[in-house]
Parts: sequence; structure tokens; C-alpha cells
Amino acid sequence: MKHDEEYLKSTIRSIPNFPKKGIVFRDITTLLKDPKALRLVIDLFYEEYRDKSISKVVSVESRGFIFGAALAYKLQAGFLPIRKKGKLPADTVQQQYALEYGIDSMEIHTDAIQPGDRIIVHDDLLATGGTIEAACKLVERLEGEIVGLSFLIELSFLNGRERIKQYPIQTLITYDSE
Repeated sequence: MKHDEEYLKSTIRSIPNFPKKGIVFRDITTLLKDPKALRLVIDLFYEEYRDKSISKVVSVESRGFIFGAALAYKLQAGFLPIRKKGKLPADTVQQQYALEYGIDSMEIHTDAIQPGDRIIVHDDLLATGGTIEAACKLVERLEGEIVGLSFLIELSFLNGRERIKQYPIQTLITYDSE
């Protein structure tokens, strides 16, 4: 696994001072254009969940959709988007979450999850954990059973894992510092 992580890290471009000074942005577009890396990511996620009777993969807008949809396809599961407020056309349930400077909200269709559905919640990045914590609350409000959380990248120095430690967590790449 360590070899896989090092290979995947080598395909990610690091952009200092983006979107603001002091932040190193981990650009996954360079991983996405590499067919071997893209296939490896999906295969590693699949190996974690292939024997867990997953019925739906829930992903957070928008980069989470890339891997979440592919994983759902491979698991022969449904795919459910969680979007920013006002982006879904039918009845929704909403969840607020804190941003660095303010509050935002996300939503999912009220009919997306049936009680007892076995769910993976996926996003591309685990940073402070606020977004994924809100996504989990939405799933649980609709009575879905969260089997696990999956992330391409974890920024461990931001301690996001602490907010969601009650769930099994899979990350493929960890950055211990900016």
C-alpha cells in the first residue's frame, strides 16, 4: 500500500499559495489524466468495499463525484450526489456546516436513501472534517447505514479524522504537513 501511496502522490501537482497565501493546493487533475493512477484509485477503493454489500455511494460536490460515481459503478451500487443548497430539483433535506468564515448548507433528495441502505460516503479530500460530517448527518437523517468513509487525500495535520472517528475511514494518500 505504501508503494501505491507514493506512486499516487507523484501524480498530484502541488501548487503553493493557492487559493490564498500559505496554502498548498493538491491538484488532482494531474492524477485524473494518468490512466494508470485513475484506475489504481478506483481499484483500491473497490477492494475496500467489494464484500460489504454496499447499496449506494454518496458523494459530496464536486470533485467527490469523480471517484464516487466510478466506485458506485464498479460496486454495482447506486450513486447519490450531495449538492450545495438550491442545486437539486426535487424535495430535499438540508444540513448546515461551518466554513472558515461563515456557514453554508448542503442537501440531498429526500427519496435518495431508503432505511437500511448500506452507504459509503466519499469525498476527494478530508481536511477539517466539517463537510463530511454534515454529509454523514444527512445520510443518517434518512436512515442510511454508513459502512465507511473514503477519501483520496487526507490532510492529517488539520485533524479532520477526529470529527468523524466513529466511522471506518479509508484514505489513499496522507499529507502530514502543508
